[in-house]
Amino acid sequence: MENRSKNIRALLNDIENDRVERTISTTNTDKFGQAICAFANDLPNHQQPGYLFLGVKDDGTVQGLDVTDELLKNITAIRTDGNIQPQPSMVVEKVSLEEGDIVMVKVQPSVFPPVRYKGRTWVRVGPRKGVANETDEQILMEKRRTNTTSFDASPCLNASLEDLDMNLFKHYFLPKAMSDEIVEEDKRDIRFKLSSFGFYDTRYDCPTNAGLLLFAKNLRRFIPGAYVQYVRFAGTDRAADIMNEHEFKENLCTILPELDTFIKTAIANRRPIPVSAAREENVVDYPDWATRELLMNAICHRDYCSNGPIQFYQYDDRIEIMNHGGLYGRANETNFPNVNDYRNIVVAEAMKVLGFVNRHSRGVLKVQKDLVANENGMPIYDFSYQTAVSVRENKSPRGERMTQEAIRNGFMMKGTQSESTTETLQKRSQKRSQKRSQKRSDVTIFEFPSESAKNVYEAIKLNRKAKYSWLSDNLGISEATIKRAINDLKEMGLINSERSKIKGEWQLIEKD
Repeated sequence: MENRSKNIRALLNDIENDRVERTISTTNTDKFGQAICAFANDLPNHQQPGYLFLGVKDDGTVQGLDVTDELLKNITAIRTDGNIQPQPSMVVEKVSLEEGDIVMVKVQPSVFPPVRYKGRTWVRVGPRKGVANETDEQILMEKRRTNTTSFDASPCLNASLEDLDMNLFKHYFLPKAMSDEIVEEDKRDIRFKLSSFGFYDTRYDCPTNAGLLLFAKNLRRFIPGAYVQYVRFAGTDRAADIMNEHEFKENLCTILPELDTFIKTAIANRRPIPVSAAREENVVDYPDWATRELLMNAICHRDYCSNGPIQFYQYDDRIEIMNHGGLYGRANETNFPNVNDYRNIVVAEAMKVLGFVNRHSRGVLKVQKDLVANENGMPIYDFSYQTAVSVRENKSPRGERMTQEAIRNGFMMKGTQSESTTETLQKRSQKRSQKRSQKRSDVTIFEFPSESAKNVYEAIKLNRKAKYSWLSDNLGISEATIKRAINDLKEMGLINSERSKIKGEWQLIEKD
């Protein structure tokens, strides 16, 4: 009893506590209803009860009341008089202190916000309450979805099994999710196989939103905002000219490997820099694993109810990634990144199975370590958007510094350009040929019909789903040249697009 009185006293005296409201009135039911509504909404996401004290001044001084049964009944009736919807969970009781008696109303956070009083949504803004704005309403709606079926687990009633690419599920996802023996023994209907992973709702005989996100043939038809928008600006702001842009708009099983390869080949900018007369050291502007993890986290945690894409913007001095959907569930600014929660539980698990997100909720911590080690500095998160999260990854100065040192020491010529993707691929091909020549001098080295064909072959080895446009962008040659190189490779039996198990993938035949 003594401890309880101390706790109540502490709440009364904590003037800045936004979970406490005080009043000396016993008749202002509008004020009481607004306070109860605000505590039930729990906009700051304290996940703790709020307290309304009657008989206490704003400064925490106890004035005391004549607490009658009628007063307690009147306060309790606020919960059920129809003005607060949905009805909050609250307890009304008399508390006796040395200075006099008071009424304490304890209000639990609602699992179904937004809670409204007389049609208006009230929230706590610091130590005071106010009417919720549009952003506040969106946050509260997300909290409701947190406590109900997640968006990705919900059925998409206007979709059917025919809208899913079953080749991707059977030949790409299942082998990673289950052993070959289990896959072989599982004779269930395909609908039940999909359902066991949360990709299909057998009650309504339709895919879930997660199933569409992973395997849809035409994803934008059902979830318009489910794509990644990449833009390369020729400067440090959006007013600069656009050097390159691309939309990754297919299902996740298709774009995740594409993004992985894209980051390694087009973003990281890996190149060797001589540090002595006999030794080179590879440098990158952006560690590919760290950039990949930040982007995959955005894909995993975004709010797919939004029609806006994930923004993956590259500037001369940084990369910025923004996704719709703020911190979710238990996660907030004070405990991030040590506490994590999943907005899209089914998608998160599928991405773990495919190997694109961290399994131990330590991905952000490793990102921080990798970026600091590469001299990029810590990733900079911006949660001020409320319904979106932005992260900034600064470009490492290490490459430029080492280049200048190499020039001063005479290991590089001034004006030497960073090695392009094409040059990197060429070098890799040359190294492979040299190794083969050393190991098998009695065998004639296979020669590609052209440099373009060799570079296309090496690029496709990095990205088996490479499209003509992607090859053109990354190799710096026209699509017409790409097509001629592909035809040459097909004629020589080095490449095949039709015999692959997965639609849209190249089958490669490596030859010495």
